[in-house]
Amino acid sequence: MNYIKLIFTVALGLASLNGHAEDLKSADSATILTRTFGTLVDQNGNIKLPSNFRQDWSHLGSWAVLDSKAPGHGFHDVYTQKEAVDAFRSTGKFPDGTVLVKEVRTVEEGVQTTGQAQWAGSPKIWFVMVKNEKDRFQGNDHWQEGWGWALYEAKNPSNNISKGFRSTCMGCHVPAKQTDWVFTKGYPTLSK
Repeated sequence: MNYIKLIFTVALGLASLNGHAEDLKSADSATILTRTFGTLVDQNGNIKLPSNFRQDWSHLGSWAVLDSKAPGHGFHDVYTQKEAVDAFRSTGKFPDGTVLVKEVRTVEEGVQTTGQAQWAGSPKIWFVMVKNEKDRFQGNDHWQEGWGWALYEAKNPSNNISKGFRSTCMGCHVPAKQTDWVFTKGYPTLSK
């Protein structure tokens, strides 16, 4: 009889933990929204490049375009909030308020003890995407297809030089339309 009580007690405990986990997911989503809209996105929809994303956020993955003649030449590192990673692993979607930052760096190279090598140099540009499930900022060219879109150059990281989603971003992102405009296959951190 004591085993039945023990099993019942453990089952109740696990059920309450599962409910607590759902509460934590809701809290994480609320945290993302609080940090994004009002801090990284102002009331007019202007997107700010996050600071300290390399230190504070999760690194999703990297791309290397080593052909110096290619338009995307450089090392591409992509970051997002930890809560966004957790939500994506759980649901397969980025929650409202998720921020993705792609940092493109120069390619440096030289002979090392292991042979000829390439490594990431100085930042060149940053692309920023902000998930927008609530259709905020209607009529703003930077807010299209469920995301806010921005582009910053290293020479002036406070100035969004994007001409809007259709002019600046869509051409490269069309192949990722089926995955919510995000190239997820290069991001091992999103895998369970």
